[in-house]
Amino acid sequence: MTIVQATINDLDTLTELFDLYRLFYEQSSDLDSARTFLNDRLSNEESIVFIAFDDNEAIGFVQLYPSFSSISMRQTWVLNDLYVKEQGRGKGFGEALMRRAIAFAKKTGAKGVLLETGKENVTAQRLYEKIGFAQETNYFYFFNI
Repeated sequence: MTIVQATINDLDTLTELFDLYRLFYEQSSDLDSARTFLNDRLSNEESIVFIAFDDNEAIGFVQLYPSFSSISMRQTWVLNDLYVKEQGRGKGFGEALMRRAIAFAKKTGAKGVLLETGKENVTAQRLYEKIGFAQETNYFYFFNI
């Protein structure tokens, strides 16, 4: 297993993984829009993406978005996307990607890494808890469109 930080040169590989990720969440396949979205994030330095390879095959990715805490006056990272192809699940790729994201956050001096997942996604919750994430109980989160 190899994990690398994605660059614009990885756009084709990343686009395929990103489209599969969106399909997993029951979105329509849209390679052109996925490529444009990822190109914008990477070109504008709006996200950090790590890609995991099994030999030479891209098997998964994790995407982090920067955020900031005014109270602590420190950066935080929002772990927004984590995906591993079906044939790579249960083999440690997801955990390795998560640990790489955490190591990156520590390297950048961030306050921490924040993520969210659906209540029904028990498999992901077990992974998050296994590597030290704790469910937030002190705050309410609200959403408005």
